[in-house]
Amino acid sequence: MEAGDATLEESSFFALVSRMKYIERWALMRSTRPENLSEHSLEVAVIAHALATIANVRYGRSLDAGRAALMGMFHDASEIITGDMPTPVKYANGQIRDAYKDVEANAEQRLLDELPQDLAPAYRQILCPAASDAADGDEAYLRGLVKAADKLSALIKCLDETHAGNAEFRSAQATTQASVDAMAADHPEVADFVEQFLPPFGKTLDELL
Repeated sequence: MEAGDATLEESSFFALVSRMKYIERWALMRSTRPENLSEHSLEVAVIAHALATIANVRYGRSLDAGRAALMGMFHDASEIITGDMPTPVKYANGQIRDAYKDVEANAEQRLLDELPQDLAPAYRQILCPAASDAADGDEAYLRGLVKAADKLSALIKCLDETHAGNAEFRSAQATTQASVDAMAADHPEVADFVEQFLPPFGKTLDELL
């Protein structure tokens, strides 16, 4: 806007986004170290970007790795309002799953409502990709990689906990590993990440360097 234009209306969108750090994950589990939504979202963004890059470099895709990172960064933004619903509860049955999807959609819209009207469309494409774009071609594949990145981040958390001697996460690790394996069967870049980048997780800094 140019000098002399009307004063910009106050918006709470980014103040709300900053509250990701207050949303704790794994609420039903005893953790050796708590994990918040902000940490998880950054890790998902990094992994989603890596998966898209691997897909482009090794498998001839033309995916937007930057968009993958953004989608990963905001993939659980609705939890700023809803909190983290534990996976066993969220997917206990179809009725609960569908009801929670409606809750998530309403929370995403509530966040978008806090944006200025001129900025809202750009962020809708990130927060609500399923509602913004046709789910086909590269876009659908990109969404699949973000979901895989989410599962990989969860698996990394499980590995960290079991390496620390926390038996609480053994069952979650087995379930999450099975989900990642299933995704890797359809996404070679996920299989590459599991084989090449996952094994070092859990090592000490001296071992990594």
